[in-house]
Amino acid sequence: MAQDLPFRSELRGPFLVGLAATLCVLLATLAPAQDRLSKVQSLYAQESDPVRKAKLLGEMGPLEVDHARATFKSGSDEQALEILTHYNDEVQKAIAALIATRTDAVKRPAGFKELQIGLRVSLRRLDDFILGIPVEKRPWFRSVRSDLADVQNKLIDALFQTGGNAAPHSEDADKNDKDTEKDKDQ
Repeated sequence: MAQDLPFRSELRGPFLVGLAATLCVLLATLAPAQDRLSKVQSLYAQESDPVRKAKLLGEMGPLEVDHARATFKSGSDEQALEILTHYNDEVQKAIAALIATRTDAVKRPAGFKELQIGLRVSLRRLDDFILGIPVEKRPWFRSVRSDLADVQNKLIDALFQTGGNAAPHSEDADKNDKDTEKDKDQ
């Protein structure tokens, strides 16, 4: 029994070093994620170009979902929902701004593509997040998820549309297109 003690003490040093290294790596990965989110948020707030704003939102989406998840885990359900709702509002503004540019997303996908990719990753993370929360709280978060999925589908339609103007249309643009078709028929 006495011979086992020196062996255990010999392992204790390397074990503690390994544990300390693991903790340092974990802390180093968690801190930059929060720093990265705040950096992207500040760049987004300063940006005025709709294409660059959409690109930044694509990068910011997964980070926002991770931030909402961490906030929820800390016990702030309403604040987590507010984070996701704010992100959803910004995505809605960004898609409206991209539509307003009347850019052909097939020929010039900048902004459209990055936002769609960011939304795809965000939706996956949001799905994982929603599955981990109590059932009675899921409908609130599913509502935000549904809105984000609708925008992602609009972006996919815009990016892979064939012929004509590939920018996502608003209802007014669809009405104008129908009026133009009627004029051609007459």
